[in-house]
Amino acid sequence: METILAVLVGLLFAISVYLLLSGSLIRLILGVFVLGNATHLLIFVSGRLTRESPPLIESGLKVAEAGIANPLPQALILTAIVISFSLFAFLLVLSYRAYQSLDTIDTDDMRVAEPHAETLPMRGRDV
Repeated sequence: METILAVLVGLLFAISVYLLLSGSLIRLILGVFVLGNATHLLIFVSGRLTRESPPLIESGLKVAEAGIANPLPQALILTAIVISFSLFAFLLVLSYRAYQSLDTIDTDDMRVAEPHAETLPMRGRDV
């Protein structure tokens, strides 16, 4: 089961890199979303996937028995989901505002907002 999920994590990372390198702002945002989900799944798989026993230490023992799932990655994922959802919402609002002001969602056409090379001050040259 862990092998299948490891392959799925690799596939999700590949999809997210493809989407992040495309020229559309919507694909870029979806790439960030898929990258976050791939990272969540990677953290989840690193905590072992067992359903044998709950992660509890019985009375009288100092160490938990072997074969339990690690609860720390599960707690980290809950926090990471909230953070990635807020980042996704922020990116949606930011892209909508960029679309309103620039009338495009193509990242190459958004270079209008950058200053031209002729208008930049010359440094290190005598004028």
